[in-house]
Amino acid sequence: MTDKTWHNAHPARLEEQLDDDVVRCHLSPRNCRIRPGQHGFCMVRANHDGHLVSLNYGRSVHATEETIETEAVFHYAPGARILSMGNVGCMLNCDYCHNWKTSQARYIDGKDVYHYTPEQVVDIAKQHGIKVISWTYNDPVVWHEFVVETARLAKQAGIVNLYKSAFFISGEAIEELIPVIDIFSISIKSLDPAYYRKITKGWLEPVLEGTEQVFRAGKHVEVSTLMVTDLSDDEKTAQAMAEFVGGRLSPRVPTHFVRFHPDYKMTDTIRTPIERLEGARRIALDMGLQHVYLGNVYDTDSTTTTCRGCGAVQVTRYGLNAQPVGLTSEGLCSSCGTDAHFTLFTETDRRTTVAQLPGPGFDTASFEWHGDVRAVHVQVRNDSSQAETVYQRRFGDPEIAESWSTIPLRPGESFRFIAAKSTIGEQGVTVAVPHGCTSSLHEVFDRAHFPTVEVGAGSRNADVTPLPVFQPRAR
Repeated sequence: MTDKTWHNAHPARLEEQLDDDVVRCHLSPRNCRIRPGQHGFCMVRANHDGHLVSLNYGRSVHATEETIETEAVFHYAPGARILSMGNVGCMLNCDYCHNWKTSQARYIDGKDVYHYTPEQVVDIAKQHGIKVISWTYNDPVVWHEFVVETARLAKQAGIVNLYKSAFFISGEAIEELIPVIDIFSISIKSLDPAYYRKITKGWLEPVLEGTEQVFRAGKHVEVSTLMVTDLSDDEKTAQAMAEFVGGRLSPRVPTHFVRFHPDYKMTDTIRTPIERLEGARRIALDMGLQHVYLGNVYDTDSTTTTCRGCGAVQVTRYGLNAQPVGLTSEGLCSSCGTDAHFTLFTETDRRTTVAQLPGPGFDTASFEWHGDVRAVHVQVRNDSSQAETVYQRRFGDPEIAESWSTIPLRPGESFRFIAAKSTIGEQGVTVAVPHGCTSSLHEVFDRAHFPTVEVGAGSRNADVTPLPVFQPRAR
């Protein structure tokens, strides 16, 4: 490693010092034994002069405003805006990872890396009225120190912390998360140990034990599993998932069966057939689970929440958007009073809207939804010395008022936010940017996907694999 590498080093937690300046990292079940000058499996924790250090502290992809549904969380503040934070590296190396450009540290491009302090992250959330910080994308396990420190500051500011993870993490590290994390959205890749070893390069039981650990601690837990075409999209997977949730957690834990898209090292296949997802959901419901949903699927009632008591609609969802329509402030069915197992915010966190732009002086760009691409990240930067406002609105659905949402920017501020298709009839989104600002658009293929390529910079406009397409490198 070079001197420049160590310049970014930050003291790491969960260190065990061994003989000859060797250290053991107890952050994940791997318990990597690391010699001086070397790094662990994740590529971002290393041994510097006999001490465990983090090489990715505060190194992040761009902070991005999204919705809580992006993180497979349906029963906590439906429709809430979140500030998504992701970084570099991962404790796993899943063959189908759709964030491989950042999860596998050797492929990271410097232009995609930003630097934040814990105080800056909390300030961004407060500036934009966002009540949830989500630790997500590549996987938050690998920047444990930054997550814990920032989440602690966020809680002090009244902000909720969400942890979206494959949860290949040690019980000791989980104990450090429990005081500061409010929501755990856990991706259980499969219930087959052999599959876990082969496809994810990890192992299953620590993930299940960790999920139980946070559930027993009283945290809000939701679980999901990716139904990979012809590998894990069968009845056996659905049954095993239902048995785990119903037996080792609780039938009331929301469970998500998620549609796969070909990516990374697994492109010679197709997206999961929707009928297989629907079949998995029916199996889980028949086995007694109370809240079962599909993910990365549009135009289905299997994302709607209905009362298990009277059948009334409680939350309507389309893609990454949600609207509570039949819940009391206590999370009960407003028709019959049955507990729907929701946590709700007492106040809305919606953006301010206006009927029309305040005048000329804006550059506009439109993005049309196509195929399975029904969301886009909009990245904007205020290059002026004064506060500016960016506007965005949906178009194409005559039944929806085409008002403009406002995104205020401070001088010099860079910000990224998601716009996702919200109705069947909607055709796209238009962004209006003041002349003193610059902007770019980035196609989002599925939820929790952080795109690194701009629209117009080579996007294939395909429904199979978003750019960039993985090309193996010599090690």
